[in-house]
Amino acid sequence: MIIDCHGHYTTSPRQHEAWRTDQIAAHKEGRAAPPRPSITDDEIRATIVNGQLKVQQERGTDLTIFSPRAAGMGHHLGDASTSEAWATACNELIHRVCTLFPRNFIGVCMLPQSARVSPRNCVAELERCVLQYGFVGCNLNPDPSGGFWQDPPLGDQYWYPLYEKMVELDVPAMIHVSQACNPAFHTTGSHYLNGDTAAFMQCLTSDLFKNFPTLKFVIPHGGGAVPYHWGRFRGIAQDMKLPPLTEHLLRNVFFDTCVYHLPGQELLAKVIPAENILFASEMIGAVRGIDPETGHHYDDTKRYIEQLPFSATDKSKVYEGNARQVYGRLSAQIAKQFGRV
Repeated sequence: MIIDCHGHYTTSPRQHEAWRTDQIAAHKEGRAAPPRPSITDDEIRATIVNGQLKVQQERGTDLTIFSPRAAGMGHHLGDASTSEAWATACNELIHRVCTLFPRNFIGVCMLPQSARVSPRNCVAELERCVLQYGFVGCNLNPDPSGGFWQDPPLGDQYWYPLYEKMVELDVPAMIHVSQACNPAFHTTGSHYLNGDTAAFMQCLTSDLFKNFPTLKFVIPHGGGAVPYHWGRFRGIAQDMKLPPLTEHLLRNVFFDTCVYHLPGQELLAKVIPAENILFASEMIGAVRGIDPETGHHYDDTKRYIEQLPFSATDKSKVYEGNARQVYGRLSAQIAKQFGRV
């Protein structure tokens, strides 16, 4: 089985996105939010059959760990109650996709985060999605302010209530920022990659995994600048009298393969142990075009993996085994969902 650990519902129904626009407008105008729209199963099917499912089948992947659209999380918009209502609506839609296509998608939730609002506020939604919907993880935004970095770093005790629930439920977080509202940052071209790199450094300079030895993070987009500057990070850790990074971080931090050219994938595979790499594509996501140098879509990452000098054992880990290890509830949820068909 080939498991794609990084998929977003970028093709969600138009009325769902229109409701979000109305919800934010209502918040700004100080009026009640409009009622959520009615969306039929057939409307959801159409968005998936002609979108993510079609691409899955064309590219030869089997299962996507699926979450709401990352840029659409918009934690900088509205307030805590706005984010709570939006997260609930998005997560319910993901649950419906997974119910309609149980062999193709397994859910990961977005959290109702807001800048300078305690992550304790996210615990109930995480628990609801895991225990009621069978979701296997969450997306955690280290910068709910949208590019202004107003919350403490990830190693701070500020985040501990959420980490305690994640450990209790045995679910990891993919560290994923949302849309940038700071004009200095392009959302997908800089803010995403800045968030990946910053999150890694925040973990490096903390005792987080001493305090939470079973906590797991997936840093997407190949880790941002991390593999390219691995020597810098090793040197910083050494100067700080920290253990080697393989001991300090790599028991808890993992990277996905959303890197959109072969040389980048080759570097990732050369620097990061195979045990810490999870296959992912973020297909129909940040980069949708065709690379004129190859004639294939940039986000068809399976083509790159097939060209890497992985052993059969390591390739199996990257495609499937590591995802089952990192997402502790994944194997049981696969068995449960596949049993429905």
